[in-house]
Amino acid sequence: MQGRQARNNPNTWSNKWLVLSVHWEAFCTDPLAYLTACWWRVRGKKLRSRYQFASLLGRTRLAYRLWLIKAGAVAPTGHEAFEPFSIIALIDAHAGGNVAESLASLETEDIMTLVVGSPQCPTLENAVQQIDWRENLWLMPLRGGDRLGLGATIGYGRAVAAAGTPTKLIYADDDLLDETGIAHTPHFKPDWNEELFRHHDYLTGACILRATRADLLACASAEDWMASLTERIAGQGAPVHLPKMLHRRCSRPLPVIPAAPAIKDRDLPPVSIIVPTRNRVDLLRTCLDGVAETAYPDIEVIIVDNDSDDPETLAYLNGLDPARHKIIRQSGAFNFSAINNRAAREARGHLLCLLNNDIEMTRPDWLRIMAVQAQRVDVGAVGARLLYPDGRIQHAGVVIGMGNAAGHAHKLLQPDEEGYFQRHSLPQFTTAVTAACLVVEKEKYMAVDGLNEMDFAVAFNDVDFCLRLNQRGWQSFYEPRATLIHHESVSRGLDRDSVGAARFAKELSALQRLWRTDEVTDPFHHPQLSRASEKFVIAL
Repeated sequence: MQGRQARNNPNTWSNKWLVLSVHWEAFCTDPLAYLTACWWRVRGKKLRSRYQFASLLGRTRLAYRLWLIKAGAVAPTGHEAFEPFSIIALIDAHAGGNVAESLASLETEDIMTLVVGSPQCPTLENAVQQIDWRENLWLMPLRGGDRLGLGATIGYGRAVAAAGTPTKLIYADDDLLDETGIAHTPHFKPDWNEELFRHHDYLTGACILRATRADLLACASAEDWMASLTERIAGQGAPVHLPKMLHRRCSRPLPVIPAAPAIKDRDLPPVSIIVPTRNRVDLLRTCLDGVAETAYPDIEVIIVDNDSDDPETLAYLNGLDPARHKIIRQSGAFNFSAINNRAAREARGHLLCLLNNDIEMTRPDWLRIMAVQAQRVDVGAVGARLLYPDGRIQHAGVVIGMGNAAGHAHKLLQPDEEGYFQRHSLPQFTTAVTAACLVVEKEKYMAVDGLNEMDFAVAFNDVDFCLRLNQRGWQSFYEPRATLIHHESVSRGLDRDSVGAARFAKELSALQRLWRTDEVTDPFHHPQLSRASEKFVIAL
């Protein structure tokens, strides 16, 4: 016990050396960014420094080893009884791996085992006959070589007691083991995300499930009975996430990036595209040219002109085809929410598409893809993947709580990078999406009274809007197969003046007051991921 406590003590010399090693690796990876973070620290810009360091340190190879030291220092110990609660582990011997290591790990956690593919239990049908099908029995399917973390039984027992009878699947976080037994590549998982699970099986091999004889027999003939069983039970009710690192694995199912779907015109209702604008005809022309080339059968374009005074812009607006473009004049201070609400009331489309004038289209099918998702009964606002002009990601969904407000997930990644388990490339439910390119059914938009004009004239109106839709059961949805370019804030400019800064502070305060973004953790993020980095990195 004393030896383990010494290893887990963050203040030992070896662990202090590990901290220095993390900093050295961060410096070697990106010297300029590291020195910039140090410079901000010296100048007293602690918040900027923290955000920069969070991204740099959290993605180093040694960051997880540091995290494990901290987690090990508070690992659950002792014994708790959860009656009548029991787990039987089903180890798939055909999957390869060292079954003996799995058995030793399970014995430490007092979990009964059946090795499917062994002489004693050759098939899954044999396992069905050997299981004592008692009340509140949970199965834990594992592959040979997979192990459990310290306190797994206690963690799952507490989760079962808290979840109640309807729950049929509880899953935990996991990492990988290399050939020497060193843990790496942790997966701090989101809460249940049905759409993400369609493209990335993050449950199989890291969960317990309440299955019946019939469930097991139905999966016996499957090529991968573990994945088949997990999918079957997950489909019977929303799985519960236990945000604890309980599984050490030899391998994982990989994400599968889906192709763009084939969509028929008859599945596409009329859509009204709302484009606020002020001057910058160069941006507006590029945007509207892209809309004109969009492959969609019925589009109404509503342009809301907010006090343009540039002669070239005014001439361009006056020359647009009135049969295809409707122009609304809106005077006064820029209020993104009021602009879109006014246009939405006049729109004839079944769907609304809020579109910034600084969006550039890259493919003609972007709107078709978003429109299909927006018509789902469980979906509210649908957001596209947006790229900066240099090709890096600007928006891949919004995470609330990031920076104690809300931030764009996976920002500054290249689209072809792996990132955090390819999340930036997979369709999925999110807590919010940006209104720079957003599609929603008009009926749902009106049901929540559109955007909040009073509290969020410029910033965070999309976050507030999405959260209100979520409350009604219409979850936000990120669709990366619709990818566009965003010349962010080019036409309106950034809020660098004192008036803009004061307005932003007021809107940030409103967001925190209404939605407690300075306290809550986004259900599709994780408590162990940094709130100070828009990349999904370990919180150190």
